[in-house]
Amino acid sequence: MLLFLAMPALAQKVENPSYNKEKLESAKVAFISKRLDLTPKEAEKFWPLYNQHNEDKRKLMKNIYELVKIDEEEITNKRATELIDKEFEIEQEILDLEKAFLKDIIKVISPVQALKLGEANRKFTRHIYRMQKRNKKPSD
Repeated sequence: MLLFLAMPALAQKVENPSYNKEKLESAKVAFISKRLDLTPKEAEKFWPLYNQHNEDKRKLMKNIYELVKIDEEEITNKRATELIDKEFEIEQEILDLEKAFLKDIIKVISPVQALKLGEANRKFTRHIYRMQKRNKKPSD
């Protein structure tokens, strides 16, 4: 019976992460759209490009994370040098991705808006970080 009573609470915990992700994405869309003052026509073309860019960048960042996740005791100098070189290659890929994205995005929004995009992303991240910090309650 105790398990039966706990099931709704467990189900709610499972549902919340996807809801929070959707809520976070919606907030990000609203925040950036407002900061860039996107028209509906601009937004329609902007968001698919932006989302694809973020997905591509996320994959490359994951590659870096996996690359540097090593057992320090088992690594040789030669292997460390190879990993450093590979990390720089991936970072260059990210830079190339950023350049291509900016070239594509200024066909959809103005260069001024494109310039504001980086700052809008940083401000949104800081805003979310501060909200999380405020909402954390110390353990008793």
